Amino acid sequence: MKKLKMGTPAMGLAIGAALVAFAVLIMVIGFWKALVLLLLFAIGYFIGTVENKQDFIRDTANKIIPAKEAKVIDIKSEIAREQEEKPVQEEKPVQEEKPVQEEQPWTWQEEQPAEVPSAENNEEDGE
Repeated sequence: MKKLKMGTPAMGLAIGAALVAFAVLIMVIGFWKALVLLLLFAIGYFIGTVENKQDFIRDTANKIIPAKEAKVIDIKSEIAREQEEKPVQEEKPVQEEKPVQEEQPWTWQEEQPAEVPSAENNEEDGE
């Protein structure tokens, strides 16, 4: 049996099959009974796959509930402390820069027809 990896079609089929099975359980035995069955399956899976259960539970609990030695940081007081320590710098007046004129993109412009000398102008020149 190949290992199932996230993002592969085989994993998609496995997850899809599990969700269909859960949907069938909900329709046959009801939502709460199916949820209890799923919870019991998860506990059995945990017992069967985790090698060192005490370390796993301790590490998970420490992530959720920090140890007593761990210092809890109050964000508001830390921000206020940092603002007090940091000297306020005087703001320099900002000089406004002249906007740079961007070149207009080339657009299609109709050319004006060149003036064609009229017949009246030609007659005057010839006489």
